[in-house]
Amino acid sequence: MASATSSLDDDLADPSPLRAMRRLQQMAGPVDPTVRDNLLLRATRYVAMVPLLYRIVAVIGALAASVAEDGANAAVLAVAVLAVLWNGYGVRWLVRSAPFQDTNTGRLLLLDVVFTLAVNLAVAASVPESAYNTAMVVPDKQLLGAVALLTLALGVVYGLGLVVLSIPLAAVCSWLNTGVFNVKQGFTGFGTMLGVALTATGALVLLGMGTRLALAYGIRNGRLAERARQHRALHDSVLQTLETLALPGAGDPGRQLAQLRGIARAQAVELRNTIEKASRESAEEAARPLGEKLTALAAEMAREGLRAQLVMAELDEETLDEVRQLAIRDAAREAMRNTLKHAGTDEVVVRVDEQEGGVAVVIRDHGTGFDDAHRPAGFGISESITARLAEAGGRALVESSPGSGTRVTLWMPR
Repeated sequence: MASATSSLDDDLADPSPLRAMRRLQQMAGPVDPTVRDNLLLRATRYVAMVPLLYRIVAVIGALAASVAEDGANAAVLAVAVLAVLWNGYGVRWLVRSAPFQDTNTGRLLLLDVVFTLAVNLAVAASVPESAYNTAMVVPDKQLLGAVALLTLALGVVYGLGLVVLSIPLAAVCSWLNTGVFNVKQGFTGFGTMLGVALTATGALVLLGMGTRLALAYGIRNGRLAERARQHRALHDSVLQTLETLALPGAGDPGRQLAQLRGIARAQAVELRNTIEKASRESAEEAARPLGEKLTALAAEMAREGLRAQLVMAELDEETLDEVRQLAIRDAAREAMRNTLKHAGTDEVVVRVDEQEGGVAVVIRDHGTGFDDAHRPAGFGISESITARLAEAGGRALVESSPGSGTRVTLWMPR
């Protein structure tokens, strides 16, 4: 299950109807068993908890039935206690936070098989013949769980191998208890073992298909999110710069030309950093605390002609993680550029404070404003501000009225 197919087609996760066999064929595509995703390993290893928890409950129930019918037996009681402790350790090992290790897993599964075989032999050799059938139910529950565990953890072949091994095991156990080697006795419970193996196989197929389908949806949604992010990046960089260059200006033409060249040069650097997945300078910028990010943003907007007054409260720099800080900075940049383009003013006030258990950034201008009730759905507000904040877990509120300016509140939880 942790070796997802490397050829998940786009239409696999498409919500439109797709023939069942076609979808199954795509999900069961070619797999390289040597390449396994660590995230899938952490997620799918918890499937092994099902047979472990089953054995804990089933062994306790079988022990209670054995005691009620034939009385307490030291060997059966000892086996039951050891089985519960062993399976409890297995559950604890699965839920630990340590990384997955193939070697350790293989050793534990081998020890589990050895322990299972040993307790079957021990009970068979220790209980009286009259209590044999009832007492053997206790180690049989351990064996049933082992079949399911091997099938889910290693594959169908290993589970069926243990089912086949249960035939001579049952014959040997009968011989240890009665002194008579009966081959037919080896097939006692074989049907139950085979049924468990087939059930575990079905569960393995369904869980594997479900995992791959979820992975396909994740890949599809990730592509859509990346596409939206690239659209926002183009809107906030190239498109914004072109619109700024197209704005009419007043004053000395030489000074205006120099300013336009500065804007174009800054945009070229920003675009190059985006394409090259960030240079050392952009990495240092990302490492700055929120206050420094907003200060750098104010300086950037000043080069474009917008004077920003930054009012900062004292913030705990550990309040927001890097992703949320960048979301606030980029949304604030979009709000300030909207002021520059549409508000008819070159001044804006940016206030930063802690509010409602998070950080609030308020961008306020006293420009022309607009009628919020009839505001057209613009990409800049809905995507570059609102959607950007929402993706990081925050929210944005845009308030404006004609003649009273615009107030944009960006809020991000801790």
